[in-house]
Amino acid sequence: MNDTKLIGSAGEHWVCSVLAAQGWAVALTRDGLAHSDILAVQSQPPRLMIEVQVKTASHGTSTWRVNRKAQEEALSPREWFVFVLLGERPWDAPRGFVVPRDHVAAAAHIAWTNWRTDPEVSEETLKKRNTPIDQARLHDYDLLGYQDRWDLLCEPTSNAPVLLPPHFRTLAGRVGLPDQWKLNPPEWWESWV
Repeated sequence: MNDTKLIGSAGEHWVCSVLAAQGWAVALTRDGLAHSDILAVQSQPPRLMIEVQVKTASHGTSTWRVNRKAQEEALSPREWFVFVLLGERPWDAPRGFVVPRDHVAAAAHIAWTNWRTDPEVSEETLKKRNTPIDQARLHDYDLLGYQDRWDLLCEPTSNAPVLLPPHFRTLAGRVGLPDQWKLNPPEWWESWV
């Protein structure tokens, strides 16, 4: 599958299927709705609602571009990303990584800033690393702690544990806060770093 729209559609429909199997009533949103590809409400009380943005990668890719729009602050405590990694064959089960929006923004900032400023890389190499932050990428191994964490969706994102790899905590102390958090960082950032 090479068409990026079809790849994205495959991921969105898979996420809808997984959510429906867990008792969420799901609806795909129209193109152009910021921050949300899927809206879902639990079919049983307390009938929580969530907003989900889906990023899908083909088998063999295992990275997702996290552009500036995807790094925007959450507008509610119920905004999630599900990163989908499609299987090798169309009928192979995808992998899903369920991540709070703010954790995605932090991870993208940490990964990109480290890539641009890594003190262990030669100065010559660093000069070539001039890609803007809207080209930040996250790898499947950056998100392993979030794999199949569908259970997190039943709580506000502020209650979700930070499940980024341990070395991200060290890097976060070195690279600092994402710009959008300079005045008002999320509560979890202070205790995590």
